[in-house]
This record gives sequence, structure tokens and C-alpha cells, in this order.
Amino acid sequence: MTKLKVGNVAPDFEAKNYLGQTVTLKEFKEKSQPIVLYFYPKDNSPVCTKESCEFRDKYQKFIEAGAEVIGVSSDGEDSHKSFVSKYSLPFTLLTDKHSKLAKLYGVNGILLPGRKTFIIDKHGIIAGIHDGLLSSTSHIDESLKIIEKLKLQI
Repeated sequence: MTKLKVGNVAPDFEAKNYLGQTVTLKEFKEKSQPIVLYFYPKDNSPVCTKESCEFRDKYQKFIEAGAEVIGVSSDGEDSHKSFVSKYSLPFTLLTDKHSKLAKLYGVNGILLPGRKTFIIDKHGIIAGIHDGLLSSTSHIDESLKIIEKLKLQI
């Protein structure tokens, strides 16, 4: 399993979102757009719902700072569609059924899939990492601070 650190090149990925569309890291690098890529264990679980809703509530601030938010879990497209609809999530969720992305990014858990957030700059370099299975929201403000600092860099 990969052990990524701040300053590493983020691994390229390709995955389907809840609408069946392919999403890649390359497309964000081509747009020079940073992303917040957050891995979470399960749609509709209490902690994951709180985390996703916190990202939803602060989503406009991420957009204003020039970044996109992307959630990743092993749930399927139908589960993601329901989760997005139920909680009015304005960002995309990627399906990682076989944990390919999680393994690529070194996200693992003991009993549950891992919870880890990567802030990736416009060049595809990891600018921040937050790791915490039980911490659902503390990293969101920190992620926003990193994104806002990246916005100031030329």
C-alpha cells in the first residue's frame, strides 16, 4: 500500500461518479484546478453523513477559492445517487467498489474502510493530508485554509 506524503505527486486516477461519468485527476490538472479528495467509509452512516454535509455547507467557500471537492467510497452508483439527493450534496462522489483508488492513495482502515483527505494543488502535488477515521469535520476547515493559501501562490 502506498504511503503518500505532502510534496508527493498525487497518483493519477480514473473512476466513475454516481452519474456513471468518468472523472480523472488529469482533467483537474488540465484546468489548473486544485481538488479536495476525501475518502470516507460509507454513505448514510452517521459520521460520514456529518462529514459530507459539512463539505456541502462549506462547498461555496471551496469553489470561491478555486477548488473542487470530490468524495470517494466503495458504495455503488445507486447508493451515491440516493446520498447526493437526500442531503443535496453539490459535489461529485466517486465509486471505488474494489478499493482501487483507496489502495492507490494508501487509504486503509482496520474494521471499516479508511477516512482520509488529500488536498491536491493545480499541478497535481499533494499539498495536505488529513487522516482520521473518527474525525468527521475537523479537517474541513484545515483543508480550506490550505486551498486558500494555494490560491495566493502564482
